Amino acid sequence: MTAASIRVTDLRKTYQVPEREGGLRAAAGSIFRRSTKSVPAVAGITFDVSPGEIVGFLGPNGAGKTTTLKMLSGLLYPTSGEATALGHVPWRRETDFLRRMTLIMGQRNQLAWDIPVIDSFELNRAIYGVSRAEYNVRLDELVELLDVGDLVRKPVRNLSLGERMKCEIAGSLLHRPEMLFLDEPTIGLDVTMQRRIRSFIAEYNARTGATTLLTSHYMGDVEALCRRVIVIHHGSLLYDGDLTGLVERFAPRKTISIDLEPDQPALEPGVLAGLAGGPDAVVQHGAERVTLRVPRSETAAVTTRLLGRVAVRDLVVEEPPIDEVIDLVFAAGPSDAAERAETAAAQPVA
Repeated sequence: MTAASIRVTDLRKTYQVPEREGGLRAAAGSIFRRSTKSVPAVAGITFDVSPGEIVGFLGPNGAGKTTTLKMLSGLLYPTSGEATALGHVPWRRETDFLRRMTLIMGQRNQLAWDIPVIDSFELNRAIYGVSRAEYNVRLDELVELLDVGDLVRKPVRNLSLGERMKCEIAGSLLHRPEMLFLDEPTIGLDVTMQRRIRSFIAEYNARTGATTLLTSHYMGDVEALCRRVIVIHHGSLLYDGDLTGLVERFAPRKTISIDLEPDQPALEPGVLAGLAGGPDAVVQHGAERVTLRVPRSETAAVTTRLLGRVAVRDLVVEEPPIDEVIDLVFAAGPSDAAERAETAAAQPVA
């Protein structure tokens, strides 16, 4: 059995945050007696990641995603719990571990602002002790994959956000890490640049087998790269499994879109509601197109009734978009989402 690249057990991080009332009196009093409160950022999460996996690590703002990545990359000490990455305890910051991983944050710069990109690359080569021969091979490979050949000799301040992000990624991978922690790597980029970054990450994973933990608010990143997702909310783990399973557990309905034949007599709302299982199921009712949203366990029965009663030109059954499912999970909150997952798991899936 292959050992996990990342193993997390009941990992927690709690911050002590100062607080006080507004006003001069409260400000003066806080000099002598400071009041604090405990704010749990990560509240006891447990998961494993296998070698070579690309796992989406999802949650709303403040869920604890970045805090978790910082603990796993060695930037933060946990309050309690255990974790290993590539066989190392990350916050011990052992040299062998640091040489084998990288943390890329879409909102942080590692390249020096006023010098050409290539000079920052040279600095990284020296820091990681990459030989000149290996550096040249890796640089050529990354320049080709990311299409940054015309950018590396420009000062970083002269690059657009998308150009800088590609160079940031190239600089972070010159030492060929075996583990990538990617925190919003496509944030603020246009659709074309997002697609290029996704393609590169997939290609790098295919070439090197690097284990990757990815956070992103762009569901396109997750759908394109991740077969498995971990969802956290308020620091607690809500779901760990594949994307299809996430939809099946947290989205109780499917959408049926029907294009009607031109000579189809107009459907009365009551008739359509009867076929669909109730008036709440009718999302759109037109002369040429009807859209229904029905419980997934009743999808087959509703579709059969429609085909037997209505002259259909085309019929499509769709799952809800993944970003809509994620919104449902976050809106429910940790306790409601966990209860919904248990209930859905006990029901047959259509």
